[in-house]
Amino acid sequence: MSDRHHHHDHSDVDWEAWGDQLEWEGEIRLPALKETAAWLSTLVAKPDRILDVGSGPGYAACQFAQTFPNAEAVAVDGTQPLLDRAVLRATTLNVHVSTIEAELPDGFDKLGTADLIWSSQAVHHLGDQQGTLDNLSGALRPNGLLAIAERGLPLRYLPRDIGIGRPGLQARLDAAEEDAFAQMRADLPGHIQAIEDWPGMLAKAGLVPAGTRTFLTDLPAPLDEHPRELLHRRLTRIREAAADTLTQDDLQTLDALLDRESPSGILARPDAFYLTAQTIHTARKPA
Repeated sequence: MSDRHHHHDHSDVDWEAWGDQLEWEGEIRLPALKETAAWLSTLVAKPDRILDVGSGPGYAACQFAQTFPNAEAVAVDGTQPLLDRAVLRATTLNVHVSTIEAELPDGFDKLGTADLIWSSQAVHHLGDQQGTLDNLSGALRPNGLLAIAERGLPLRYLPRDIGIGRPGLQARLDAAEEDAFAQMRADLPGHIQAIEDWPGMLAKAGLVPAGTRTFLTDLPAPLDEHPRELLHRRLTRIREAAADTLTQDDLQTLDALLDRESPSGILARPDAFYLTAQTIHTARKPA
């Protein structure tokens, strides 16, 4: 569900403060999530229990409760205020979602077993990604399905030439974000470097890969208010994290984009858009 590319150790992120942003992202990506759930329903017919691991405010858990109305949908997160948001969302949608507060990896023994386990942008916040998949595999029932959403294509939101600064700014911001992401991974407790071949990692966890699909979120220009505000927050994070690595010219361009009163800022530009792709890797537990 949520794009948690915040480039921090999970333990030092104030996820409660991120709640509004995660919900905005959930709304923007809801059409793609509905497509994803419909696809997963062709791979796992009638699950009795579904886990949304690293659920945030529960957009996926609620969607699965709608797609599989006879299943028990469970939101799993280490932050109770985000789980409270999941329950509120479920109540609003008139579906039932239960919750488990569990900080991983220590809390794996709290999860129980399930027929479908979903985890979006959460595995990379744990130092041992292969060990995390091994634990999730262990929680699957026979014939159960594990679906992992990790990374995908970077978010696109600006033309190559935006009329200020040197053209190609977004490519340079991507590079800065990749460096920050690599440093976040390296700083995690118990970090183990692994080739991020997700189907291969799922197979190594004892599962049989069941297919990979990518779903687009495509909001063309001109954007509405919420995606613009999300982009403003994203650029603010990049400005803070990459202040020592970007050129002075790029920093000045970022400052212009962050100017809330400027017509060339991200909150007003007519050419700003929101295009991203999330790739889902699935694998099945042998009977």
